[in-house]
Amino acid sequence: MMKKLVLSVLMTVVFALPAYSQMMDMPMHEQHREGHGQTMGMGHMDRMGDMMGSCIEHAEKIGLTDAQLMKMKPAHREMEKRQARFKADLKIAELELMEIMEVKDFDLEKAGTAVKKIADIKTAHQLEMLQGMKEMRTMLTDDQFKKMGKMMPMKMGVKKPAKRGIKKHK
Repeated sequence: MMKKLVLSVLMTVVFALPAYSQMMDMPMHEQHREGHGQTMGMGHMDRMGDMMGSCIEHAEKIGLTDAQLMKMKPAHREMEKRQARFKADLKIAELELMEIMEVKDFDLEKAGTAVKKIADIKTAHQLEMLQGMKEMRTMLTDDQFKKMGKMMPMKMGVKKPAKRGIKKHK
């Protein structure tokens, strides 16, 4: 069992490091355009702050009251701060992993701990973003939520149904 765990961590690290090294040489905007960087789930969580910002920006179209805006603005700023902390913490943890792996005979236990730290940072961030999403949505009425969904269907994870042509047989 332990050998399988060690082997899986080793394989993860061995295959992730070259991809990560290539990714680090690529500008940030290219990483996301090319599909590198965060997973789809994380990308969705990171757009939460953008969604809240768009909601504030389009307050009149959605029908937000002044009281709702007064609640949303500080929540949005807090979300932006959390995002900045997450990016910094993640970058540091990834650099620490790279430092561990610089030597030919790196310490597998330390590398495994660093990989777990990276996963924990990502998980904690996702949970924070979900909580922020939940809090923001409680500030909206059902009608406002529907309006926001119509304005930003892809940002909310709502997929438009595929249009299928139905042929009538005579």
